[in-house]
Amino acid sequence: MEIGWLHFLRQRQVLVFFVLLSMSRVGAELEPYSVAEEMERGSFVANLGKDLGLGSTELSTRGARIISQGNKEYLQLKVQTGDLLINEKLDREELCGPTEACLLYFQLLMEKPLEIFQAELRVEDINDHSPVFTEREMILKIPENSPLGITFPLSNALDLDVGSNSVQNYKISPNSHFEVLTRKLSDGRMYPELVLKEELDREEEPEIILTLTALDGGSPPRYGTAQVRIEVVDSNDNAPEFGQPIYKVHIPENSPVGTLVVTVSASDLDSGVYGKISYTLFQPSEDISKTLEVNPVTGEIRLKKQVDFETVLSYEVDIKATDGGGLSGKCTLLLQVVDVNDNPPEVTLSALTSPIPENSPEIVVAVFSVSDPDSGDNGKTISSIQDDLPFLLKPSVKNFYTLVTERALDREERAEYNITITVTDLGTPRLKTQHNLTVTVSDVNDNAPAFSQATYTLRVRENNSPALHIGSVSATDRDSGANAQVTYSLLPPHDPQLPLGSLVSINADNGQLFALRSLDFEALQAFEFRVGAADRGSPALSSQALVRVLVADANDNAPFVLYPLQNGSAPCTELVPRAAEAGYLVAKVVAVDGDSGQNAWLSYQLLKATEPGLFGVWAHNGEVRTARPLSERDAVKHRLLVLVRDHGEPPLSASVTLHVLLVDGFSQPYLPLPDAAAAEARADPLTVYLVVALASVSSLFLFSVLVFVAVRLCRRSRAASGGGCSGPEGPFPGHLVDVSGAGTLSHSYQYEVCLRGGSGTGEFKFLKPIIPNLQFQSTGREVEENSSFRNSFGI
Repeated sequence: MEIGWLHFLRQRQVLVFFVLLSMSRVGAELEPYSVAEEMERGSFVANLGKDLGLGSTELSTRGARIISQGNKEYLQLKVQTGDLLINEKLDREELCGPTEACLLYFQLLMEKPLEIFQAELRVEDINDHSPVFTEREMILKIPENSPLGITFPLSNALDLDVGSNSVQNYKISPNSHFEVLTRKLSDGRMYPELVLKEELDREEEPEIILTLTALDGGSPPRYGTAQVRIEVVDSNDNAPEFGQPIYKVHIPENSPVGTLVVTVSASDLDSGVYGKISYTLFQPSEDISKTLEVNPVTGEIRLKKQVDFETVLSYEVDIKATDGGGLSGKCTLLLQVVDVNDNPPEVTLSALTSPIPENSPEIVVAVFSVSDPDSGDNGKTISSIQDDLPFLLKPSVKNFYTLVTERALDREERAEYNITITVTDLGTPRLKTQHNLTVTVSDVNDNAPAFSQATYTLRVRENNSPALHIGSVSATDRDSGANAQVTYSLLPPHDPQLPLGSLVSINADNGQLFALRSLDFEALQAFEFRVGAADRGSPALSSQALVRVLVADANDNAPFVLYPLQNGSAPCTELVPRAAEAGYLVAKVVAVDGDSGQNAWLSYQLLKATEPGLFGVWAHNGEVRTARPLSERDAVKHRLLVLVRDHGEPPLSASVTLHVLLVDGFSQPYLPLPDAAAAEARADPLTVYLVVALASVSSLFLFSVLVFVAVRLCRRSRAASGGGCSGPEGPFPGHLVDVSGAGTLSHSYQYEVCLRGGSGTGEFKFLKPIIPNLQFQSTGREVEENSSFRNSFGI
């Protein structure tokens, strides 16, 4: 009996039930279930699917599982059928000790959607234990003069079963002196008392041996026996008596071993050996025997081990005082354990969702429960998390909490959260428990690739080699995984005439751009196109950037001389009057360069002349001028070789030959050069006709000018003398020729441009004189008319 009671106190615990606030049900409960103890593993308890009205596969698809209190899984759930089965043999005595109602609480957790159902399982007792006496032999010393009806308490038997299966009755073997009565203690236990029904006579029977039998209420009943040895002694008139029948003591839990609980005291009016008292614990349970000890002489009761409020709230034990004559008295010790805050809160995580998708608000991240085995304020708790996290703790029924997101999370802002759940009790001093959770955020394709620049400007030198790497574009995506893998492509150009596919290509993986063919600055100086960057998410996101390619000029074009044209026909001859002064404009070499910039800057140089020092070329504009006044000693015909050079690297050049003929005024017949005469002889008749026509027109125009000048002179002369000369009336502006000594080209010196046809018989002529430079002796008034003459001809 003592062993069973001690086992019960050790197994005693406080059960806390939690119910989760789910999306559709709050604190739903299932009906209570019951099962007999010692059933084999796999025994059927109930079908939870039917009790919840769920289909055969719904428990499996919703992720149903059983959550039991503590670390042992007494039950198992077959999600395929919904059957609740015994996971291991249940020993009611081990689980609940002497507590008659043995209840195991569990929860059914379904995650999709999140629901928790509370249920209880009652473990029914079976009569599987027999009563056992802690003392197999009890010795009583009874004075022979003991009055009839006196009672002697005997040690009770322990039965680990409860209810009707526990000890219900005691019997004594047949005898003439004693009978046994069954008494009930305050805690419900049955104990025997031996009652004297016939006087004893030590001389007749100094010792009596009886058999005490304890019977339980099972069917069939089980029993246990012990031997009672009664020694009949001489008379002892007074039994010990305690000063108070009940000692009530409070002691804090976790008091050290050896702490004095109380000192009990009893007195005996007898003297000698009959007045000497010894103290013992009367019928202590196994737990009390391990917890308390009494000094048999002084009556001091001390702790043999620390007491724990969470295990045993109180102790009750009888103290027996026995004198030397065998008489005894008893008192009761009520020991109340006082709770101290010695247990930190406990956090039990029931469900955790990680990773969680970004951009999703109000996601249940975790479900957990909080418990504290202490009592009062020591068992009340406060739960919290860090303030700087986008999560909230929402309390639900009892001590269940849900950890939810406060707002939609952004993985690009933060991909992982370390959450510390801090649970603090309200005891003194306060104890706290911290539970760390790591929650990761999964990526959603919510960021398009972003180019490092909105516009890229690339420069490539013309005449490049094909497949030349001309530059790169770069785009980054803040997402991760496939959502961040960027693919580059060329987008269709806005200009449909631009052959983009034959100009450039792009590496789809790294954005490198390549020129597919050699570029020509003179044909294409710049072009632009758009590139796209798309990720591999679903759906894919993309962005664009503008790429502008500037083709840099290379000095790949030599200067081209427009005048004089070197086309193999008769060379151009420039006529210069011998009266020309230094600086007189002979001709102007006109050249162009297909390049640009410095590569197109042209400079002119006189490489070779028939008479060095007579002519010079201006380096910047190609004008050929006389370097000094002409004289009669100078040769009539001159050949000048002019070099035209650009400023590229390396520089390119071209040369042209000028033929100059010195004449004494433009009335002198044109004298062709020998080579020119040969060329004219080889010319076809069409060229001869053109020359004749040109000469006729020039003569007619010259005659008109002479008439016009003569009329103007007559009119001035008549205006001055009052007379006049005959001629046409009306305004006829005069055009006077200015041949000054400054050496500039006269304003009446015009040039003819002739573009030959496709027959090859014509010639391209620049700056050929069609109006000879006439010399007149004019007055100052005539010089003033030069401007009107020039303006009227647009020279």
